[in-house]
Amino acid sequence: MENTFDVIIIGGSSAGLSAGMSLGRAMKNVLIIDSGNPCNKPTPHSHNFLTHDGWKPAEIMEVALNEVLAYPTVKFMTGWVSHVVGSNNHFEVTVDEQSQTYHAKKLLFATGIKDIMPNIDGFTKCWGKSVIHCPYCHGYEYRNQATGILMNGDVGADFSEFIRNWSKDITLFTNGPATLSAEKRQATLNRKIRIVEHPIKALKHENGYLKAIVFADGTTQKLDALYARLRFEQHSQLPALLGCELNEQGYLKVDEVKRTTVAGIYAAGDNSTPMRAVAAAVAAGGMAGAMINHEIINEAD
Repeated sequence: MENTFDVIIIGGSSAGLSAGMSLGRAMKNVLIIDSGNPCNKPTPHSHNFLTHDGWKPAEIMEVALNEVLAYPTVKFMTGWVSHVVGSNNHFEVTVDEQSQTYHAKKLLFATGIKDIMPNIDGFTKCWGKSVIHCPYCHGYEYRNQATGILMNGDVGADFSEFIRNWSKDITLFTNGPATLSAEKRQATLNRKIRIVEHPIKALKHENGYLKAIVFADGTTQKLDALYARLRFEQHSQLPALLGCELNEQGYLKVDEVKRTTVAGIYAAGDNSTPMRAVAAAVAAGGMAGAMINHEIINEAD
């Protein structure tokens, strides 16, 4: 494999492959490097993505990779990018802490984020199956079922009201004393949304599918689905080490065409937006690929 490319894409899931296709169709020489650990790996089915609704994420990615690699200027390799140095038009990427180095004019980080699981027994086993983050991705499958919201504060009250579109059997679990304002608490109760403040000990489940919440005092409550907004960190610290800024939420700061705050570096997908969905990642990657090509052409003039 040659070691000099127009673009190196770090992360080969939805956003990275989408960008690779845009760049391949623009006849740019591209290397996609992927570690094989996508954010949606625990999820058995992907939804709300036209032509692939209900497919397994791995199946979607297999088809996508085959389509992208049909373009002869696009290469793909499995590996972990351990080090990046350089600046616009002169980046050097090291893979797997070896002497394996590659050069590129532009970089695209499509590296996603890493969710930080709470200390609740069974939570990790349920994440992506019955403990979910997005009603557009999973809400239809749990419509009209016993649904919980694991949040606190007024944001929890607002999200509970929103989820009433999918189910009227809603409980807001604050996992300790509630911090809702008096106004939000009353509005939540008026909408017949229960508020439970008991600390949570565990999730009772079968193969990741919720059966009940177990509280610290030993009591339980039947539950089919639980929405949760988790803390997260960037899956790769390399963009920050290169000087790319994060926003207040912890996402990479990008403009409307997916440029970061560092010249020549772009970002797309879950690492730069709270809109965590395959369709959104594909759209972002397509935009990033097109704009990277546009920048390369302009700089060549």
